[in-house]
Amino acid sequence: MKALFKVDGLPGLQLLDTPVPAVRDDDVLIRVHSTGICGTDVHIYQWDAWAQRHVTAPLVVGHEFVGEVVETGRHVSGFRPGDLVGGEGHLVCGRCRDCREGHAHHCAHTRGLGIHHHGAFAEYLALPATNVWRHNEGTSPDAAVLFDPLGNAVHTAGVFPVLGEDVLVTGAGPIGIMTAMVAERLGANSVTLADVSEFRVGLARDMGVRRALDVRDLTPGSGRGFGVALETSGAAAAVRQAVELLAHGGKLAALGLPPQDVPVDWSTLVLKSIAVQGVYGRRMFATWRETSSLIDNGLDVAPVITHRFPFTQFTDAFATAAGRTCGKVVMQWHDDGRSRPHIP
Repeated sequence: MKALFKVDGLPGLQLLDTPVPAVRDDDVLIRVHSTGICGTDVHIYQWDAWAQRHVTAPLVVGHEFVGEVVETGRHVSGFRPGDLVGGEGHLVCGRCRDCREGHAHHCAHTRGLGIHHHGAFAEYLALPATNVWRHNEGTSPDAAVLFDPLGNAVHTAGVFPVLGEDVLVTGAGPIGIMTAMVAERLGANSVTLADVSEFRVGLARDMGVRRALDVRDLTPGSGRGFGVALETSGAAAAVRQAVELLAHGGKLAALGLPPQDVPVDWSTLVLKSIAVQGVYGRRMFATWRETSSLIDNGLDVAPVITHRFPFTQFTDAFATAAGRTCGKVVMQWHDDGRSRPHIP
């Protein structure tokens, strides 16, 4: 099969031939249909300081995917060939206090798919059955490939109660746009989405976000400030602006991953009594269930996909994803006429 590898300590990836993964007793083998390029994947592609600290080559990268089951290990039940599936990209230990108490998303021993464990930018992926999510009947492939980032959005929007609150979302990347849409669904009094990219602000408006602005037009105004800020960009300026615009007693949920340290006026956090919560991934598997419910009840996030490439054009796909004139970039890994290799 073909797979995209980080093979050395240099920018870029290589498309290589590699064996179809072996299926262990507790694994599910998945034929990958399509994959989304995440900001984390761009970090790895560019081989920045974050990637150098966290990734050990050689490694198949990628963690956002949708595919179909082709084989299951002998201890696996509940899946059958042809099931449309995605997967939780955080592989947890299952033994620590957090895992045993139902907080697996806090597991300190988490291994990331496509970061510490061979990932989904490949024609086939073997994943522990405990990490595989079977999509509800009728889920579109476009919605399915977005479940990982949409799950981030659902988790972020739900960290603090937003019902009746004025909510600020910083960063109009795909996750930011979906976070704003989810916050509106959860009953926010108002949702303001801000970004520096004219394209992404326009995309958010096209997708129904009622108040999407250039950051230069974002001011505290004469009101009390925002009750909740949801930071999805990882930009230092956005973090500082969110703190500045929060009301006294406001709450900040931080999902965006900064590439370097972010200086914050700590005295402002203290004097304004601001609560800060880091958001990592999804709550397993409550967020997946909530995400499925939103999709089943009409949340349409598919238009956030703005570009599609065959996996052979991965260089163009990553160049597009690294820019600011795109939403979600998706790579296709097969066509319906491709024959499948024999799986022993």
